[in-house]
Amino acid sequence: MTVHFIGAGPGAPDLITVRGLALIRRCPVVLYAGSLVPRAVVAEAPAGAKVVDTASMTLEAIVAEMQAAHAAGHDVARVHSGDPSLYGAVGEQMRRLNALGIPYEVVPGVPAFAAAAAALKRELTLPGVAQTVVLTRTAVRSSPMPEGEEVARFAPGDATLAIHLSVANLARIARDLIPERGAACPVVVAVRVGWPDEMLIRGTLADIEDKVKAAGVMRTALILVGRALGDEGFEDSRLYDAGHGHALRPKS
Repeated sequence: MTVHFIGAGPGAPDLITVRGLALIRRCPVVLYAGSLVPRAVVAEAPAGAKVVDTASMTLEAIVAEMQAAHAAGHDVARVHSGDPSLYGAVGEQMRRLNALGIPYEVVPGVPAFAAAAAALKRELTLPGVAQTVVLTRTAVRSSPMPEGEEVARFAPGDATLAIHLSVANLARIARDLIPERGAACPVVVAVRVGWPDEMLIRGTLADIEDKVKAAGVMRTALILVGRALGDEGFEDSRLYDAGHGHALRPKS
C-alpha cells in the first residue's frame, strides 16, 4: 500500500502527467483538493473507487482516510493542484505518514507559474533581461512569512517574480516594488490558469490593482512581475548561435 501525492497541474485535466493519471486510474481511494482541483481531473478513477473531496476536511481527517486505506491495503491517490513542492500543504501530511509508518511517493505536476508563462506565450528568463525567477508569496490569512522573505527584499534587480496566494495584497506589493522596479514595470495577474474561465490581466505596477478590482478577482490568482513579461529587445541566446560551438555542434 502506498499514498501517491500527485501534482494535478493548474486545472486542465489534460495537463496532469501520464504517471499521475495512471495512478488515479488504478487507485481504489482518491483524495483530491476540490477547491483547486477540478472534479474532471479525478473523473477517471476506477469504478467503485472511494473519491473524497478534502476541501472542507481538517488535516487529521485527511490522514485518518489514509490510515483507513492503509489498514485495508488500498493505494491512495492524493491529488493536489499544481506541483506538490509549492504551497501544497504536503509537508505536514508526509510528516504524519512518516510517524505512522505509511509509505508514500511524490509525483510532480505542472506548477502554476509554468502554466501561466505558457498561456502568456512568454519566457520568464530572457538573455540580458532576467535570468532568475523568484517563487514567493505574501502573508494574508495563511502562515506568516519568515523574516527576510518580504516581497520588498526581492525588488532590486530584474528577476521575474512569481507571487502566489497574494492577490488580496496587490496594492501593498505594488507599493513595495515601485521604488526599485518603477511604475511602468510589467505585471500579469493570471487567474485560474487552465480552467475554462481563465483570465490573464496585463498591466503595470501602477495600474494592475485597478484592473484586477474591475475584473472582480478575489482569489486563485498568480502575480507575475518583471521586465521579461514585456521586453521585446532582448538579445538572442547563444544556445543556437552559429558562432557559439559546443560538444554537440562545432562552431561555424
